[in-house]
Amino acid sequence: MKRNIVIAAVTAAALIGGGTATALATTGDDQGPARQAATTQLSNDGDRDDDAEKKVSADVTASEAIASALKHTSGTVVSAELDDEDDGDKVVWTVDVLSGDNTWHSVSVDPANGKVLGSHADDEDDTAQVRAALKGSSVTAEEAAKAAAGKGVVTSVGLDEDGKDKSWEAETRTSGGAEQDWKIDLTSGKVTADRADARDDDADDADDQD
Repeated sequence: MKRNIVIAAVTAAALIGGGTATALATTGDDQGPARQAATTQLSNDGDRDDDAEKKVSADVTASEAIASALKHTSGTVVSAELDDEDDGDKVVWTVDVLSGDNTWHSVSVDPANGKVLGSHADDEDDTAQVRAALKGSSVTAEEAAKAAAGKGVVTSVGLDEDGKDKSWEAETRTSGGAEQDWKIDLTSGKVTADRADARDDDADDADDQD
């Protein structure tokens, strides 16, 4: 199961719903992670509707959202994404945490101030697969998010436990609005472009031209 890189609400609005999204990244002090300021317009029903669109300002980075979630719920973070809540009224960071007793928790974090808004237990069927993928890894989701932040504003990060090459995957958005998927090595933390994603984009472009 590829948990995370179903694009966060930022991408869903821009690519599926016809909404628009822009993001800017600035750097804080030398000891702090790259900070983000993102403005996203979301549509409730997937169709562009100016009256239904909502704007949200996100000042909390992916790594900060993960840290906040772990203070609330201890365990191993498997994914974090900037997403809209079920009722569609607010955009939040949704952080999936696998606890020591193999219980999954979905923790909602306010993107404006990093406060935990709530959490609930989730039923997942890939616990063993996730544990196996993370066995021997030394890079956490928080560290992967920090590494990917050098490429742009991180809108999602999560474990890709499928296939032969296990890795963290992250999606970033540049100040110009361009999106890019990245792979982060589970042991070295090295960030590389997701070539498979690039090939998929090329195939989609070719289909559009036909």
